[in-house]
Amino acid sequence: MKVLNHNEKLTILWDFDGTLFDTYPVYTKIFKRILNNEEICEKEVYAQLKISFRHASDYYKLSSEQLNEMSLLEEGITPERMKPFDGVEDVLKYANKNVMMTHKPRNDVHNILEYYGWNKYFSEIVAGDDGFPRKPNKESYVYLHQNHRIDLVIGDRELDIIPAKELGIATCLFQNNMSKLADFHLNDYRDFWKKIV
Repeated sequence: MKVLNHNEKLTILWDFDGTLFDTYPVYTKIFKRILNNEEICEKEVYAQLKISFRHASDYYKLSSEQLNEMSLLEEGITPERMKPFDGVEDVLKYANKNVMMTHKPRNDVHNILEYYGWNKYFSEIVAGDDGFPRKPNKESYVYLHQNHRIDLVIGDRELDIIPAKELGIATCLFQNNMSKLADFHLNDYRDFWKKIV
């Protein structure tokens, strides 16, 4: 297990969807609507989305028309439907510094953070439209690590922590005990203080 310096506050790199905000239920409903197939249950769609959106769209063989419809429906999601996980704001407040790497477009991230008053918690955000390769490519993590000296990466999928493992940064998977790749696992941010700090 990766050792952290518990005498100092941490610089944390966060993922967005499924890590800071419980967005998968909203995306699952949209995805299910696009599929328009009663035989496919939401639980199955959720599981595929948790691997990655690209994986789910390939798995269900979404057409370009379906992908376009999905994008339009996503644009209609209001910030109040994107609920933050319980206890995560306390971890954001605790950290010495927070940065983010997400595949989500910058404007969407900004609008949701602004709605909750959370822009103040992030020193830097690398968003999906900033030109970096998608995770698990480590290029964006290298950039953020060079600029901020990351102590811990928190994500909900293996692709969120693979780049950190390559760089020797401590990793935490949130609500994902299936993977053995992470140094730490959390199911509830209120346990952060017992498990990590």
